[in-house]
Amino acid sequence: MIAETVCSAVSAAGLGIAAVTAYRKRFLTAARVAAYSLVPIGLVMTGVVEWLADTAFSPVAWAGFGVLGVAWVLFMTTRAVERRRGGTRKGRKEARAAAQRDAVAPGASAPSLGAGSRPAAEPASKPAKASRGGDDDFSDIEAILKKHGI
Repeated sequence: MIAETVCSAVSAAGLGIAAVTAYRKRFLTAARVAAYSLVPIGLVMTGVVEWLADTAFSPVAWAGFGVLGVAWVLFMTTRAVERRRGGTRKGRKEARAAAQRDAVAPGASAPSLGAGSRPAAEPASKPAKASRGGDDDFSDIEAILKKHGI
């Protein structure tokens, strides 16, 4: 009963503020204030306020909110762990298979697994050729790429 009275008073005050705002020729703002002030009375008329009042004093309802909170925390925790591990089980399995396909032995010039479809690179003992002028910057990168058979 008291909640309905408070909501009615808030709506009346809001409509009064909207009227003063419209008197000052700020019609857009007045319409927005009027819309906000009609919400509490609309909630009273639909019965939402009564339902909220009944829920606020019900221990079973609060226990239900607690259960929903625990469920939300569990859901968010599992999502964080899943993101940290790299996705779903299927994604991890595919990543593991791809890592095994692309495995390269340390110091090897070609992949150690697979058919070896790439041409073998020059041995590591040969120094990389020094290029002309401005290409000096890329000689190290070229040597690394050749070492990995790219």
